[in-house]
Amino acid sequence: MNKNELIDAIAQEADVTKAAAGRVLDALTSTVVKAVAAGDSVTLVGFGSFKSSSRAAREGKNPKTGEKIKIPAATVPKFSAGAGFKEAVNKPAKKK
Repeated sequence: MNKNELIDAIAQEADVTKAAAGRVLDALTSTVVKAVAAGDSVTLVGFGSFKSSSRAAREGKNPKTGEKIKIPAATVPKFSAGAGFKEAVNKPAKKK
């Protein structure tokens, strides 16, 4: 599902216009990005949590040449799925 398909689904589910659904989706993603970039976490109970995590510097290999390279430390975003989300995704397959 791409962004336009998601906007269509939100508009239909919430019974709002596609333009309104698009603005809400943009506001949600912008707010989550700003909060996580500031070091806060965003928790949506039953859905999941967005947070930032530090990754230490490490040594890697250039897959093309095999040459060793240094990979710098970085702060990266992480998402942890909530129990409700995991449960919905892990439904047992229906037997025919």
